[in-house]
Amino acid sequence: MIQLKSEKELEFIAQASAIVAQVLKRLQGFITAGITTREIEDLAQEAISLHKGASLAFKGYKGFPGYICTSVNEEVVHGIPGAHTLKEGDIISLDVGVGFNGYYGDGAITVPVGKISPKLQKLIDTTKEALCKGIEKAKVDNRVYDISASIEEHVKKNGFSVVREFVGHGIGSKIHEDPAIPNFGKPHTGARLKAGMVLAIEPMVNMGAFKVRILKDGWTVVTQDSEPSAHFEHTVAITEGGPRILTQGSI
Repeated sequence: MIQLKSEKELEFIAQASAIVAQVLKRLQGFITAGITTREIEDLAQEAISLHKGASLAFKGYKGFPGYICTSVNEEVVHGIPGAHTLKEGDIISLDVGVGFNGYYGDGAITVPVGKISPKLQKLIDTTKEALCKGIEKAKVDNRVYDISASIEEHVKKNGFSVVREFVGHGIGSKIHEDPAIPNFGKPHTGARLKAGMVLAIEPMVNMGAFKVRILKDGWTVVTQDSEPSAHFEHTVAITEGGPRILTQGSI
């Protein structure tokens, strides 16, 4: 069931989302060749400690072992921080969820490690642009798949593919709520968007084919063809005045 948020609830989600944006911005400044994904996670824990009462939301969620997700190159989402060392020319997706005052915010960015190839840069740019295209459709009286179709259209136009097995979601007092928000679909279908809905819109875009698989760790999602993937996410409130990006500043 889709939950419409009150003004007070929306403010709590906005507070959590603002912390997400600050943590992601801080992490972005530390991404360099030679750093490990565990060191990035440690930096995230240090960053969250600056916000009294806030916590990184992913640790233990359905058994996930990390505080954040760190997905490198062909890793799409749910990469577990560990001993992996970043190299010049890599890309890394950072996904951060924050709990604060009983509500959640969620956001993701994909960051280059030093100088990357023009094709990788186009993948990052296209994914970020696709997120913006989706957010433009996050308006009262539009439908969920208007967001989805807009994302898919932009991705396909640029020669890439959208992941189908993992999708965006509603967010509020739980980090994952209804509705599901695929990154593909038929426009003018799906649940009607209403003021008070809060959505985590998150295109996951592959350089190659859309198919993915999960590694033996039970979490890390990778592209089947080992081609790179990028991921961007904003938490967005549907308001009478248009979409309000609650994780503004993270990208």
